[in-house]
Amino acid sequence: MSAGDQPERELSELVARTLAEDLGEGDVTSGSVVSAETRARARLIQKAPGVISGLGVAGEVFAQVGARDFEAHVIEGQWREQVPAVLGSVSGPARALLAGERTALNLLCHLSGVATLTAHYVEAVAGTAARILDTRKTMPGLRALEKRAVRDGGGLNHRSGLYDAILIKENHAALGGGTAKAVRSARMARPELLVEVECRDLDEVRAALGEGAGRLLLDNMSPELMREAVSIRDAEAGTREILLEASGGISLDNVRAVAESGVELISVGALTHSAPSLDISLLLERLDD
Repeated sequence: MSAGDQPERELSELVARTLAEDLGEGDVTSGSVVSAETRARARLIQKAPGVISGLGVAGEVFAQVGARDFEAHVIEGQWREQVPAVLGSVSGPARALLAGERTALNLLCHLSGVATLTAHYVEAVAGTAARILDTRKTMPGLRALEKRAVRDGGGLNHRSGLYDAILIKENHAALGGGTAKAVRSARMARPELLVEVECRDLDEVRAALGEGAGRLLLDNMSPELMREAVSIRDAEAGTREILLEASGGISLDNVRAVAESGVELISVGALTHSAPSLDISLLLERLDD
């Protein structure tokens, strides 16, 4: 496996598509003003504190444009406060470095932004029993990389897609004959999979528990209602381990209160769909011919 826990072929294809989008028939600016014989060294510079994720992806970008001499200088997944700092360097044909610059930075800045925002949420719930989860609200084609970035930031991954766990939401219940019937059908159809049920109120919590759901997603509940849900779960679960996941309307302003309600998991779509890019730049220097 390679960067982002994506198979090498998938990562290679993803990078190739992103490069093709930017390069088209070729970098006409560099081709016009930079000699094909010119060689250069590029340094990736972190300019704002945060957590780095995606250096391996950046290395793949440069390799595909013909600059394979990439070296990472830091360990991903660690908060870095002292900036500016050199994250990595790569040497090769100057035209190649210029061709890969924007694609490498787009991916590296975005993934590091996801890791950094995740780290902020993880810090906000420190000392509680709650863990931060991502969601399926990822950029198309980037899910594996973004989920790796969440892990680099100290978070946990929810299901990878629609195929590896059952999550019965409002629309599933409406189309499947109600929450209780939907849970029974899911457990019968795929007994080997975790069955999680979205609950909007305490009656739905009780119904899902009664049907043997393995995890409950508390949707847009207040911390007070979540505490009641925790009490109901504790009273009715018996020896079964049933985790409670808070979701909906979670922000850095309220995530601590949510964590203190007693839920074990908090899913935050913003980790991937709203993370601001981390400020990283690329500096080039010409090498002596």
